[in-house]
Amino acid sequence: MKNTESKRLQYAGHSVEWYAERTAYLREFLTEERMGVLSRTLEQRTRYMTILTENTFHPQNASALVRHCEAFGLQDLHTVETRCKFSPNVNIVRGTDKWVDIIRHEDTTEAIRTLKSAGYRVVATTPHHKSCTPETFDVTAGPFCLVFGTEHAGVSEEILESADEYLQIPMCGMVESLNVSASAAILIYMLSQRMRLSDVSWQIDEPSQAELLFRWTLSSVRDGERIMERKFDLR
Repeated sequence: MKNTESKRLQYAGHSVEWYAERTAYLREFLTEERMGVLSRTLEQRTRYMTILTENTFHPQNASALVRHCEAFGLQDLHTVETRCKFSPNVNIVRGTDKWVDIIRHEDTTEAIRTLKSAGYRVVATTPHHKSCTPETFDVTAGPFCLVFGTEHAGVSEEILESADEYLQIPMCGMVESLNVSASAAILIYMLSQRMRLSDVSWQIDEPSQAELLFRWTLSSVRDGERIMERKFDLR
């Protein structure tokens, strides 16, 4: 996880041409089939929708959140870890952390400020507020971030007070029985599908696509960085 995050920071900020030149060189070490998979996946990636998780304790839930994001095309996963580390289990996450950017925040205040500054609506997922459902939530009103809390306490009071909107999954049982992982899977799937069927511009922009394709290609090539150093200065 740390290695993936460091690579994101290490290779940020270059021009489209910089990424394209290096990606073209790395393509020589991959099959066309593999490059096709990377390109098709990139076309479905989005930063219009993202998630923030607060103090996810259980490694299996952390792993599931990463896998949900990867499976349904969410490129970024934001975390707050003031009480416990966000630590996906390597055997459960199954390598999906290589393809999702995990962005760690100092605390909830900093996370909210960063997300709102970037234009995101902060949407608290909670069954305890009058709120939208996955069917009625307006996916066209601008980029949004779903916030998931701890397994037992839910989202923090700070999130509830700062949220722009609230979202719940209606249930028919006598017990609120959905855990964080199950709730996230339902919401990420339903809202990402509705987003893609809408008229909003949900795809990642060209400069970001070039950067992502470079990083993904680099990660796909065995000893990719060493190979790159034969031809390019990676600084």
